[in-house]
Amino acid sequence: SPCAFSTAAQQRSTGDECGPEDPSEEPKHPLSDCALEHKAIKLEEQVRDLTERYRKALADSENVRRRTQKFVEDAKLFGIQSFCRDLVEVADILEKTAESAAGHAEPSDPNPTLQKIYEGLSLLEAKLQSVFAKHGLQKMNPVGGRYDPYDHEIICHVPAEGMQPGTVALVTQDGYKLHGRTIRHALVGVAVEAQE
Repeated sequence: SPCAFSTAAQQRSTGDECGPEDPSEEPKHPLSDCALEHKAIKLEEQVRDLTERYRKALADSENVRRRTQKFVEDAKLFGIQSFCRDLVEVADILEKTAESAAGHAEPSDPNPTLQKIYEGLSLLEAKLQSVFAKHGLQKMNPVGGRYDPYDHEIICHVPAEGMQPGTVALVTQDGYKLHGRTIRHALVGVAVEAQE
């Protein structure tokens, strides 16, 4: 303490020498050894507690970072989802028009204009499907596969003639997936056992 230091300085200046045996010069500790050990234990517990809290906060922030990164990646992948839903409607119209033109444009047909229209529509449909594939949009082909409520919507049941019950027998509207996520369910007819 400052008082003890000044007293020692005064004694030196006056020429009085005190040895270490002098009990008046022993430093006075306000806390005993037991109290110091108790305080050290409390401080160690606080350090452990704060370290654990820090680790948890670090893990939480890492989880938030990963979730945010996943959210951003999903937004990049599926940001065009509503646009794709609208575009597959156009693909349906194009496909139906090409099928209709194919029915009227036979190879023996003397009308070359209709034949060229059919060829142009077929090329346009193929190009559209390749653009879809490039961006992760795929048409489902469920005929013969098992009915899946996540991918298909049942609109009718048909007798199972040569097919397993529960399989997709016909498709009235194609379904589409964007990077594996169904954006439009396929409208299907499911095979069932004929009841007698």
